Amino acid sequence: MENTVPQSKTPYVLIGILSVAVPLLVAFLLFGGKATKIEGLDVSFLPHLNAVMNTATFLCLVAGGLAIRSKNIALHRVLMMSAFVLSSIFLISYVVYHNNAESTAFPKDSPLRILYLVLLLTHILLSMVVVPLVLLAIYFAWTNQIVKHKKIVKWTYPVWLYVASTGVIVYLMISPYYVH
Repeated sequence: MENTVPQSKTPYVLIGILSVAVPLLVAFLLFGGKATKIEGLDVSFLPHLNAVMNTATFLCLVAGGLAIRSKNIALHRVLMMSAFVLSSIFLISYVVYHNNAESTAFPKDSPLRILYLVLLLTHILLSMVVVPLVLLAIYFAWTNQIVKHKKIVKWTYPVWLYVASTGVIVYLMISPYYVH
């Protein structure tokens, strides 16, 4: 039986604000805007760290999916919250990197450029979509609204898996071109 939750709009307002603010911040940084750059900060290792965090997120998501299929709710919760924390740390690291480093372009003459751009574009677009989906899924689970949680994770889970996996693939494709 699903618990009844007071119908406060506050969680939805916060989820809405974050769902708009996060993609706007990333777009601002990617399209030339910079906050105060931290002089002397070496961020060259962050893309590699980000790939590790995306890989760990992906592995937590897969393991979390397997845990819930095995009815291991406690393990599922730990793994899904781990994926959320890793994704959140990734986002902070991503913002710090793009605020303090120039973007790396994929070579225009590469036969893989179209594949890279398709993966990158779908990754970026779905990363914007996944923010509200993940926040709502966590909110519904946290407040024991399991019917709503199950409905939203049918969309959230595959999108989040795609975003995490394509983040790693895009990194692997662009990493040979980073300026060191």
